[in-house]
Amino acid sequence: MIWADEAGCAAFAARLARRPELADAYIELHGPLGAGKTTFVRHLLRALGVSGRIKSPTYAVLEPYALPGLNISHFDFYRFSDPREWADAGFRDLFAQPGLKLAEWPGNAVGMLPVADLRLDIEPREGDAREVRVEAGTPRGLALLP
Repeated sequence: MIWADEAGCAAFAARLARRPELADAYIELHGPLGAGKTTFVRHLLRALGVSGRIKSPTYAVLEPYALPGLNISHFDFYRFSDPREWADAGFRDLFAQPGLKLAEWPGNAVGMLPVADLRLDIEPREGDAREVRVEAGTPRGLALLP
C-alpha cells in the first residue's frame, strides 16, 4: 500500500486500532532510519487512547504504556547488541504476558523474538509518501490485515 503522507499513516493506524485482535499482537516495524516507524507507533498509540508524551525508546530500548485493559510495550532494538540484555531486562517475561508489543529494528534481536503477528516494511518514497508492505505471520496477523 502507499501512504501518500502522514495522514495516510494515521488513517491506517486508526483502522488497526479498532481491531480487537490488536490487544495481544506482536508487530514488527522494518525500514531505514527516517522511514516513519516511530511516527506509525505514535499514531497507533494515540488511536488507542494513549495521552501525554509518546517518545522513541531508542536509548531505553522499552517504553511501556498502560491503558485500561491494555498493556503496550514499545521496543526499539536499534542500539541492542548484547543478547544477555534480553534476559537481564526481562523481555522474555514481557513477551509472555498479554498485551500489545511493537518492535522497531527487530533484526537486532533475531533469535530472541517470537514470530511476528504482523510485519510492516516501510520504505520512504518521493516527498512524504511511504510504500508499506504488510505481512501476516500468524492467524492473529491474518485477522489484522487491512
